[in-house]
Order: sequence, then C-alpha cells, then structure tokens
Amino acid sequence: MNKAGERLFNGLVKENPTLVLMLGMCPTLAVTTSAVNGFGMGATTLVVLALSNLIISLLRKVIPKRVRIPAFIVIIASFVTMVQLLMQAYLYSLNKALGVYIPLIVVNCIILGRAESYAYSNPPIPALFDGIGMGLGFTVALTCIGAVRELLGAGKLFGFAVMPDSYEPALIFVLAPGAFFVLAALTALQNYVKEKLKKAGKPYEKIGSGCTEDCMNCSDKGCSGRFYDEKAGGAAEKAPEKDSRVAEKDGRTAGEDGKTAGEDGRAAGKGSKTAGKGSKAAGKDSKAPEKDGKTAGEDSKEAGKTGTAAQEVGK
Repeated sequence: MNKAGERLFNGLVKENPTLVLMLGMCPTLAVTTSAVNGFGMGATTLVVLALSNLIISLLRKVIPKRVRIPAFIVIIASFVTMVQLLMQAYLYSLNKALGVYIPLIVVNCIILGRAESYAYSNPPIPALFDGIGMGLGFTVALTCIGAVRELLGAGKLFGFAVMPDSYEPALIFVLAPGAFFVLAALTALQNYVKEKLKKAGKPYEKIGSGCTEDCMNCSDKGCSGRFYDEKAGGAAEKAPEKDSRVAEKDGRTAGEDGKTAGEDGRAAGKGSKTAGKGSKAAGKDSKAPEKDGKTAGEDSKEAGKTGTAAQEVGK
C-alpha cells in the first residue's frame, strides 16, 4: 500500500474516529437523524480537517510549542467560519438542520487531536492525506448511523421512501436513544469483523499516529519519516552495517588484547619460576653461615680447653 493510501486506510478503518477512537460523540449522536444530515456534518468536518492539517503542518516550524493550541484553534476557526458562510449562501437548509454544531467544529476533539498528534510533527502531504482519511472515516460513520436511524425510524433513505406502506416506523430510532443503539450496533459489528480477521490470520491493529521520535519502537507504518524522508531511510539502513563493522573491529581489538594478556601471563610465570630458584639459592646461602657459626663455636670450645690445660701446666 502506498503512502497516501496508508493514511486514507488508517482513517477509514484502523483509526476510524467514531467507531474505533470514539471521538466527536456530540455531533455523532445529535445530528444523525437522517443520512443527509450525517453526510453533511461529515463532509463539513472533512473539509475543515484536511485544510487545517495542511496549514498547521506548513506552519509547524513557525508556531511555538507553548502557544500551539491557541494557534490551532485560530486556524481551525478561520476555516469553520468560511465553510459556515458558504453553507449559509448555497446550502441553507442543511446549514439550518445542523444548526449550532457547525460552529462547534472549532473545538471538535478529532480536529484538535489530529493537529496535535500528527499535523504538527509531519510534513504537509502526509498531514493532508491524514486529514482526508480521518474526515472520510468520520463521514462514512455518520452517514451509516444516519441511514440506519432514518430507515428504521422513518422508513426512508436520503429522503426517499424505501419501505412499504405497511411498515410501522420505530420512532425511537429518530430520538436520542436511537443514536446510542445504532452506534453500539455498528461498533459491535466492526469489532466482530476485526476478530474474524484476527482468527483468519489477517489482523489489523490501530496505528499510533503520534510521533514519539522513537522510530525503533514505532508502530506507525504510515509515518512520513518512513515514506517521505528517503535520506533518513538510507541512513537508517546503513546504520546497522556501520554498527556491525564497529563491533567487528572491537572484536579484533579484544582478541589482540587477549593475546597480549596471555604473553604477559607467560612472562609472569617465567619470572615466578626464576624467583623460586633465587629463593632456594638464598636458602642454601643462609645455611652456610649457620655451619660456619657451628664450626667457629667448636673451635672456641677447643681453644678454651687448650687454655685451661695451659693454666694447669703453669701451676
């Protein structure tokens, strides 16, 4: 899968903001009384999300980290204002149906979350496709929820009657509780499909899109650093080779040190043998003075005896 497709697939399936991440629940539950409303809300969010991601990524080296959140809100609010004015001019009925939830896109956690975790730390092209992917995932989820609620609650689909005249609509689905029921059912369905894929040996896990600058342990296969920075990729491929060469050189040095240590040990062994011979010779030399002392003692005794005899003869 190419780099752009990876980000689109990530937003649609792996990190679907509604069915997987459970973000943006306020508009999801409030405006999805029909498929048209759900599609309109999702498309509006898609436009704002894609454009804000692009601009924030372009300005990521200019915006200081300490004021990044206010800067994000200003950028998002600018696009929301433009979209709202366009809807008031050309899609007035949809604008009236969505009401206050269009201005509330400014503080939608999906848009702020993508700006903080992805757009602010990645180049413009992947950030743009990330916004489009997340927007498409949000649009598809809201459209599906609105379609199910409209079909079961009114017997219609996109405003057209599709159920027979004998069908009795379940009005609870166009009320607030119906949104929870349909959301829970669709979430359970995607979890069921996920488990089936795991058992079939085709698991897909959620991609962590927040850059932690830990590429070795990063699970984000769509990270721009892996697809857009070819120089970094080449350097990353050469790094293991360089490390292996350094390790080989260190091994050779360690072998030479071992040989030197062995020679030093042999020399020390020879020195110890020489010292042993010297100590034996010193022991023999120390015994010789003892013998000389004994001989001198015997001579002195004999001289004493001779002196005593001479004294007796003199008397």
